[in-house]
This record gives sequence, C-alpha cells and structure tokens, in this order.
Amino acid sequence: MSEMIQPRVLKGFRDFLPQNEIARNELIEKITNVYRSFGFVPIDTPVLEYTEILLRKSNGETEKQVFRFTDNGGRDVAMRFDLTVPFARFTAEHKGELYFPFKRYHIAKVWRGEKPQAGRYREFVQCDVDIVGSDAASSDFEILCVMKAAFSAIDVDDITIHVNHRGIFNRFLTLLNLLEKSEDILRVVDKIAKIGTENVKAELCQYTTEENAAKILDYVTQKGDFLEVLEKIESFAGGRDSDSDRLREIYEMLKAVGIEKNYVLDPSITRGLDYYTGIVYETFLNDVPSIGSVCSGGRYDNLAGLYMKEKVPGVGMSIGLDRLVAALEQRGSLHAKGSYLDAEIYCQNESNMLYYQKVAFALRSMGVNVEVFPSAKKMAQQYALTTAKSVPWGILCDDKDVENGTLTLKNLKNREATESLSIASCAKLILAEKQCG
Repeated sequence: MSEMIQPRVLKGFRDFLPQNEIARNELIEKITNVYRSFGFVPIDTPVLEYTEILLRKSNGETEKQVFRFTDNGGRDVAMRFDLTVPFARFTAEHKGELYFPFKRYHIAKVWRGEKPQAGRYREFVQCDVDIVGSDAASSDFEILCVMKAAFSAIDVDDITIHVNHRGIFNRFLTLLNLLEKSEDILRVVDKIAKIGTENVKAELCQYTTEENAAKILDYVTQKGDFLEVLEKIESFAGGRDSDSDRLREIYEMLKAVGIEKNYVLDPSITRGLDYYTGIVYETFLNDVPSIGSVCSGGRYDNLAGLYMKEKVPGVGMSIGLDRLVAALEQRGSLHAKGSYLDAEIYCQNESNMLYYQKVAFALRSMGVNVEVFPSAKKMAQQYALTTAKSVPWGILCDDKDVENGTLTLKNLKNREATESLSIASCAKLILAEKQCG
C-alpha cells in the first residue's frame, strides 16, 4: 500500500471555506454591479500568455515575480501577473471587433511569485475596469468616480484616494537632467511609504547627486489642499502645462459631484509599473493604513502600442480583492455566513419527504432559497446544521400540516414560531425580512 500524501497547499496560496468564499463573492457581486452601472462590459483572457507579451514592457522586478516556464510544446510562457497587460494584447488582437471608447471590466485571478505577507499573496483576485480609446479628462474622472462608487457599494466610505500625474514629475526630472533615469527614480519614490524618506534618499543617491535627491524628496513630500499642492509642484516643474491643467479639470469634476473630499494630490504616488504615462492613483482605508493601497491604477497611453501600430490611449484601475478582504477583516466589517439559504425545511418524519420537497419546490419558485434536511436525524443535529450555515428561518411540517397543506415558520434568531401558514404566506414573510435585512 502506498504512503498517504499529506494534503497541503503551496506557500502564498490558499483554500477558501464556504463562509470565506461567500463573503468574497458578495463583495465581487456588489463591485460588479457598480462597474455595470457605469457601462463597463466583461471580458476574459487566458491565464497563460507568451512571456514576451507579458514582459515586453516591464522592469526587472516584475520579471523576478512572474511564474514562467517552458510548456510541453517548447514555448516560453508565463502566468499573467496583472490584468492590464493582457488587456493591451486583447485590444490589439481584437481591435476590429471592438468599438471605441471601449469600457471593460475583468475580475479574475493573477499570480506573482513575491514574498507572502499580510494581505499579499502569490495568487490573488483583481477587479479591474479600463477605458481605452479616449484621452479625455472625463475618462480619467470616470475611473476615479467608479472607484469611490465601488467602495460606497460595500459600505466603505472612509477612504482617501491619493492622486498624482507622472507628466508633472517628468517635467521636474527634465529640469534636473534626470529624465533618462525616470523609471529608476519612479520605482524608488514609489517605496517611500514602505522604507521612509531617509532610505529613499539613500537609494536616489545611486542615480543622482545628494542635492538632486534632496530636491526630489522636497517635491514628493509636498502636502496640503489639492490645488495648493498642485501650484507647488507646478513651480518645481517649470510652471503650468497640459498635465497640471488636466489635474485641475479632473478636480473640478470631482467638486461638481461633491466627492472631492475623498481625493488628495500626493506627489509621492508614482506607481512602480513603467507603463503609466499620466494620472496615477492609490486608495487607502483611513482606519486601516497599515494594509496599504487596496485600489490603484492610472493612465497608460502607450501600452497597447507595444502590440499594434495605432496609438490607443487607456486609463483604468484595479481593486485588489484579497488585500481589501484583509483590511475589512482587520476593521471587523466583513460578516461571514455559511450559506445563501433563507430557510431549512426540517425532516421530522421521512414518510413526509414528498411534502417537504413539494414545499421546497414551491418556495424556490417564489424566490426563497431553501433546502430540505435529507433524513430524520435528531432535531438537535438538524438545528446545529442551520446554525453552522447561518440560516435565518426553519420550517417545520408535522402530519397535520401535511394533511392541511400548511407549515410552521420559525425565526431561528428569536425562536418565535408562526403556525398553520400557507406556503405563499411563508414566502411573503421570509422575503419581507430578507429585503429589510
């Protein structure tokens, strides 16, 4: 007899029990409904791509994190590390079948071989929206707006969205004669929240003088009112230009719809990926700052150009579902439940199983999620099951109920019971409570 194999998962990967997966699915459903309300439509792309597709526009750090291998056909392939680069390939490959501006959402797993830590895993879900084919300020604003709407839909309103524009920063670097080193400098600055200003300054000195490093730190640490900070960083960059005017236009739109208080201009937000070309942003839960950004993105006007001759401007964002879940767990606002059931029909007598199943069938046709306990076990065992599944209602049918075509509905929270109900009356009570709750 062969040895038993120890059941285990790889480091950085996880199984999800029903109560965890239900909570995640409900978040996804709410976020998806928001995306659809803005006119975004779903797509899907393969888990595996040719490595050259994924890594053509990436830095060395990304290459270290990608899961890459040679398949049985001798092809160099890799697992997608985000949903944006595959979307750029998708846009180029299907440009003749799409309409522009094209607004897509994609909610799926991605894989990165980075070191696992709190809220960060090697396999995780991203919830993306993007608009391609539009370079308008209104598209930038719409992405920022859908971010706020998505968090409001999951009852998370205490957020701050940090906004910046790479164009202004690149103009500043041009004045310092450092534009050719912008990608390296952007990646160093992007780590300021993790390693602090002194360590950032030390790393910057690898690419420039100590004097320039101090100027860069001065630039990225400006704080205050949105427009005040904008004027300050404009002065660093040589004055107003189309990039800073774009930020002004977006800010006026945020003010027009009354959500500007959730947005700050933060010059330290640069985003580490080098395909971003314009506005960039990251989102933080104010009461769980340690978890880091739970939603980020920006404008990437040249990314699809890696796979097609035409320039297709794009802007988008991604909610990191797993980090969001970790943050919600920390703040105690993620409420797990064991099933989607509204009611459990208890089996008091197996000879009445036909009636139980008829009741269940009728209730489901009226919109009630219900199941029948399959055998006449002790009632304590049946009650234990409904408790484990977080079922709010229990349905009891004795011989008299079977004869009269009625049932007893029991509220499993307060233990109150209503007897001799018709099936329709039972459904009405359950659904009314469900709508309120």
